Amino acid sequence: MPRSPEQIQQEIDAARESLAATLDQLVFRGSPSRLTEQAKARAQQWLTSPAGQATLAAAGLFVTFVVVQKVRHRGR
Repeated sequence: MPRSPEQIQQEIDAARESLAATLDQLVFRGSPSRLTEQAKARAQQWLTSPAGQATLAAAGLFVTFVVVQKVRHRGR
């Protein structure tokens, strides 16, 4: 059974609305400000976790060690 022009127009309109909704979702997901805020939240969450705090402590000790070594070798 062939489709009428009205049915074809309704299908086109429905497809257009679906594509517009999909595009809106993609724009929201790819928003630079939203992605930045999401990254900040993840970083803060990780930094407050035990693993994050241990990593920061180890990095701090390493930097301190390197600085002390450079100061000690500069005097020689």
